[in-house]
Amino acid sequence: MPDARSPRRGRGLTVRARLTLLYAALICSSVVVSLGVVYLLLSGSSWQRAPGQVRQGGITAAGGHSPALLAPFAAAERTAGLAVALGVVAVVSVALGWLVAGRFVRPLRTIIATAQDISATNLHRRLGLRGRRDEFTELGGTLDDLFARLEASFEAQRHFIANASHELRTPLSAGRALLQLAITDPAPTVESLRATCEELVELGDRQERLIAALLTLASSQRGLHRSQPLDLAELAARALAAREAEADRHGIRLDVALGPAPATGDPSLVESLMANLLDNAVRHNVPGGQVEIITGRTAAGAARLTVGNTGPVIAADAVDSLFQPFRRLGAERIRPGEQDGYGLGLAIVRAIAGAHGATLLARARSEGGLHIEVTFPA
Repeated sequence: MPDARSPRRGRGLTVRARLTLLYAALICSSVVVSLGVVYLLLSGSSWQRAPGQVRQGGITAAGGHSPALLAPFAAAERTAGLAVALGVVAVVSVALGWLVAGRFVRPLRTIIATAQDISATNLHRRLGLRGRRDEFTELGGTLDDLFARLEASFEAQRHFIANASHELRTPLSAGRALLQLAITDPAPTVESLRATCEELVELGDRQERLIAALLTLASSQRGLHRSQPLDLAELAARALAAREAEADRHGIRLDVALGPAPATGDPSLVESLMANLLDNAVRHNVPGGQVEIITGRTAAGAARLTVGNTGPVIAADAVDSLFQPFRRLGAERIRPGEQDGYGLGLAIVRAIAGAHGATLLARARSEGGLHIEVTFPA
C-alpha cells in the first residue's frame, strides 16, 4: 500500500505531457480548420466536364455516368482522405509536441534533480545554470541565493549551539571541580565549606543569567505575541534607574535626554532591548567614561532610541560581528573580574528590533565606543 504522505500519490499529468497535448491540440486545430475550408471550397465548386462529353438522358456521350451520380462517390473519397490526413497530422503533431516540450522542460528537470539532491549536509552545492537569460535561469539564480542563505543559517545555528553548549558546560565543570576539592579535603572547616557553597551559588547565578538570556533571544526571534502602545522614554527611564548604581561604581557619567517617543510593541521585549543596550554601554566602557541616552521622534514621526558610549576603538568592519551570538571583541572589552557578559546582549537587541520591524543602525565612533540607533515604525 503506498504511503499516504508520499508526494507522488494522486500525481497528475507532467508539465511535458500537458505541453505536448497543448501543442498537439493547437496544430490539429489549425490543420482541421485549413482542411475544412478546402473541403467546403471543393464541395461548392461546379462539376467540370471533360472536352467531347455530351449529356444524353443522364448518360454522357462517352459512356460515363452523369456528375450528379458521381457526386456522392467523390464526397465519400474526400471525407476518407480528410480522415486519413487528420490521423497523420494528429500523430505527427503529438510527436513534435513531445519533442518540443521535452526540450522546453529540460532545464526544469535539471533544477528539480539538483534541488532534490541538495540537503542540509551539502548546502554548498549550487545549480549554476548558465546560458540565455530567461525564466529558468532566473529561477536557478533565486534558488542558489536561497541555498546560500540556508547554508549561512545552518552554519550560524551550528556555531550558536556549539558556543551555547560551551557556555553552559563551563559552570558545571567548575562546580564539579569545587565539589571534588571539598570532598577530598582531609580536614574541611566551616569556612572552607561556606566558601565552596558561595562559589557554587555564584556559578548557579551565572548559569541562570545565561539561560535567561538564551530564552529572551529565542522568544524575540519568534516574533511578537502581543503589541500595545508604549513610550520609549518611560521604558528607558525604568532601565536607567536599575543601572545607575553600576554606572556610579565604574565612574561612568550618564547623559540623559528623554523626550516623548510613542511606539507600538511588546513592552517587556522593548525594555529588554534597552537593558541590553545600557548594559553593553556601561560594561564595555573605560573608567570615567560616558554613556548618552536619547529618546524622541524623527521628522517622520517615528520613535527613536539612541545609545552612545565611550570605550575601546572598534574597527568599522567589526561592528556587525558584535551583533552575532557569543561574539566579543577580545578580552579588552570585558573589564577584568567581570564575568556577566556572554556575548548575547547585542544579538538580543538585533532580534528584538527585527521582531518590531525597527531599523537598527550601529557605527564605531572614531574616538572609541559605539553609537547605536533603533528607530521604530511610525
